[in-house]
Amino acid sequence: MTRHEGVDEAVGHAGAGQHGTTATVLVVEDEPSIADVLAIALRYHRFEVMTAGTVREALALAERTRPDAALLDVMLPDGDGRALGRELRARRPELALVFLTARDSPAEIVGALGFGDDYITKPFHIDEVVARVTAVPRRTRRADVLPQRPPLRYGDLELDETTYSVHRAGRTVELTPTEYALLRFLVRNGGRIVPKEQLLRHVWQYEHAPAESTVVETYISYLRRKLDALGPPLITTRRGVGYGLA
Repeated sequence: MTRHEGVDEAVGHAGAGQHGTTATVLVVEDEPSIADVLAIALRYHRFEVMTAGTVREALALAERTRPDAALLDVMLPDGDGRALGRELRARRPELALVFLTARDSPAEIVGALGFGDDYITKPFHIDEVVARVTAVPRRTRRADVLPQRPPLRYGDLELDETTYSVHRAGRTVELTPTEYALLRFLVRNGGRIVPKEQLLRHVWQYEHAPAESTVVETYISYLRRKLDALGPPLITTRRGVGYGLA
């Protein structure tokens, strides 16, 4: 399987219309043909797009501009896309990170990409890339001024909706914006089991996610790893249905 497989030749299939957006995306991909297809598809949807083929080029571009999101290949000729993501996030904490990876096992993704906001496995469909890059800044963007709201509580868990901070048993839980959005939705649904399709719709804004998508399972694993380190297991699974809180 080559790295080109799974990329649509017809960029027009990336969407039925040009829904306006002013977000800027930094695409870091060392395969020129893939980088070109990604850039054309994202520009078709009115994203501002910058492309780089190496870690060095990406850091230089990020220094001169302020991208809203970065779409990063994990394997780059002069370094690791994960390390690049950490550096970009350190420079701009609100930057949304989406990784392109050939690693499709949940264990590898949880360990390697847990600090990112989303991931896309290769081979990919261009529709999925556009949908995810569109959704991530929407999830991670925070308003300049937020009204004071009482914290959400569930057992020993507390979510502050003004500071986006999470505590369990009085101890801080460091979550990415996507992890926070997923946990918040589970808390707001109390002890009810939330179907996977509903989580995809409300947390990821996916109206038509691929049937084989494992994004929910992966991010549930992220949350379990972080929450269970501070107390008894909190997230329950109803096999074939969805997830809830114990």
